[in-house]
Amino acid sequence: MATKRDYYEILGVSKTATDDEIKKAYRTLAKKYHPDLNKDPDAPKKFEEVQEAYDVLSDKQKRANYDQFGHSAFDQNGNSFEGANFFNNGEFDINDIFSNFFGGGSFNFQRSRAQSNAPQKGQSRLVNLKIDFMDSIFGKTISFPLDMDVECSHCHGTGAKDPSSVKTCPTCNGSGTVKQRTNIFSGFSIRETECPTCHGKGKIYSENCSYCKGKGYTTEKQTISVNIPAGIQDGQQLRVAGKGFRGVNGGPYGDLYINISVKEDPNFQRRGNDIFVKVPISVCDLILGTTLTVPTVYGDYQVNVKAGTKVDAKLRLAGKGVKTAYGTGDEYVILDCIVPTNLTSEQTELLTKFSNIENNKSSTKNIFAKFFDKFKKKK
Repeated sequence: MATKRDYYEILGVSKTATDDEIKKAYRTLAKKYHPDLNKDPDAPKKFEEVQEAYDVLSDKQKRANYDQFGHSAFDQNGNSFEGANFFNNGEFDINDIFSNFFGGGSFNFQRSRAQSNAPQKGQSRLVNLKIDFMDSIFGKTISFPLDMDVECSHCHGTGAKDPSSVKTCPTCNGSGTVKQRTNIFSGFSIRETECPTCHGKGKIYSENCSYCKGKGYTTEKQTISVNIPAGIQDGQQLRVAGKGFRGVNGGPYGDLYINISVKEDPNFQRRGNDIFVKVPISVCDLILGTTLTVPTVYGDYQVNVKAGTKVDAKLRLAGKGVKTAYGTGDEYVILDCIVPTNLTSEQTELLTKFSNIENNKSSTKNIFAKFFDKFKKKK
């Protein structure tokens, strides 16, 4: 049994890595080894390895179990066996004990293992999908094309011209595996490997199917529809069961993971479930007060600006943010004061008069005098 690599090592992060660091490393590696983008023969295996590591380290409970027990914290299906009986109610395979010392082979015992021609689930698949900002707020059903491997309609997945062309592999007698015996210092180990003749199928064909060229499947373009939930954020993933890569030996399809990327909006900015929008306002409206019509994702909304509101004030509109199953955010209106330029002579005269009145108030000290008073040393 091959030794599994450390999950932190697979993602290239430290054991103290934050959730964001783990997520960033996963997205980079998933794109690098995605079988649709990387044609290296090892890419599918590495992609699956990265997916497995992320599934564990992105879950707080699984990560805690892994940090404490390592790979032994999970069974073959990736489920934690915390609290389970390690000896399977009194029964255990002695080969599992010897495998810790002799590199995974059996010691004068034959390991019971699944045959390589048994049905195996297909690998997961990752696609990137960019959606509009408003679609991320309200949700939408989006369809896109995807190449899928489907069972050949002529040979029904066998890859043979007809049933008479299917023969049992003479090398492995239909098991799909062959045994190799290796002598070790105090005994021997027996290891099962894929049959080199039938490549694990257990069958050979005297004549291949002319439609699929012996592959057992053909590739066709399908339309995939996915429901984008309201409130989804940039970087989140959606899972579509059974739309990944095809299974092996009649096994089920893997799953499709859709990485969501949200386009930026020219007006709205999202932070969590809150939305921010900058609205221009004049100096006079800040001084005298006014009623503004401001945009929200749900339409225009009337906002009262009190007289004497400060420059760059932030007004909160409760419940006008993103609505999700976990609550609703707010919208924050940032008042962007516009300082007028190219004043007319009348405007200059009026503002000068206003300034003189402010400076000559007997009860109000000049604001600049107040500012400089702070820096005067006490005598």
